[in-house]
Amino acid sequence: MSALLVPASSSTSFDFTVPPELEARAPAEQRGLGRDDVRLLVSRSGHIEHASFRGLPMYLESGDLLVANDSATFPGSLAALAVDGRPVEIHVATHIAGSLWIVEPRACVTRGERFELHASGHLTVLERVAPPHQRLWYATLSVSGNALAYLMRYGLPIRYGYADAGIAPAAYQTIFAREPGSAELPSAGRPFVAQTLAALRARGVELASVTLHCGVSSPEAHEPPAPERYVVPPATVRAVRSARAAGGRVIAIGTTVVRALETAALGGELISSQGWSELLVTPAHPPQIVDGLLTGFHEPRASHLQLVRAFLDDDDLRRAYAAALEERYLWHEFGDVHLVLRAPNRRHPKDIQ
Repeated sequence: MSALLVPASSSTSFDFTVPPELEARAPAEQRGLGRDDVRLLVSRSGHIEHASFRGLPMYLESGDLLVANDSATFPGSLAALAVDGRPVEIHVATHIAGSLWIVEPRACVTRGERFELHASGHLTVLERVAPPHQRLWYATLSVSGNALAYLMRYGLPIRYGYADAGIAPAAYQTIFAREPGSAELPSAGRPFVAQTLAALRARGVELASVTLHCGVSSPEAHEPPAPERYVVPPATVRAVRSARAAGGRVIAIGTTVVRALETAALGGELISSQGWSELLVTPAHPPQIVDGLLTGFHEPRASHLQLVRAFLDDDDLRRAYAAALEERYLWHEFGDVHLVLRAPNRRHPKDIQ
């Protein structure tokens, strides 16, 4: 087992090491399994249970509401050439407007530098995004026709060093995917298959969706997420209010859903809204809408882990991650999942006006 979770320089972070063999290098279906064959660690009221993801419905109750992110992933990794012929990989992250995007060059670049792309396209980096996102740049992407169509034809899925090459683009989509716009997979929804949804419906669990287009979250940097575009539709607001009125819980499928719902409730009331989310959910700014979270396992300095701390006391989080390491759960977007249910005395009132 890796080092047990212990406080780092302060109680706000944890120090542990993920052994290389616990980094999921490929999706479950390339390991001879089904998507829903990944493992499920359940943390609730200080108690930890080990299960299969297929057992998820047994941990939910009639009247609970699951909220998914319906953002679809586009292949955002582009091969580019600098004017001196140097090859550079560029991760196209977030569409701002027109030809303006946020990108992450995977090499050192300079302001105003231009890169040639396939099919006579080009990309010009303009200036860095404001701190703390110094690895990100504003850039213009100039291609013939629609930019998303161009990315679908010439881009590859964004992949980090722990993942195998050649993973099929379909592996980077969830069953909920509807609206293209995410550079990286909203991975908490990946294990869901049609049979899971049928079993949840049979148990009386409702389903709603939001849209939050995920930018890039390079594991090398552990920066908080940059602003991301989101939509919380009226139907989801009604579903949340209905679940709360019936005594049900609101459970987010992924940290992106937490961010979208809590952004839409910043005025003190959950409303239908859309725009850019800059919200960071932390123990100091805990969720007001969401009662539970389904998420992957995160690295010790990742901002996503700080969000999980808003649902679990530090001691419970240490125990959960120590158990995950000891029981050999897999990390990253193709790994296993963690269901976190807040203790009843930490839940907010059921009546959202």
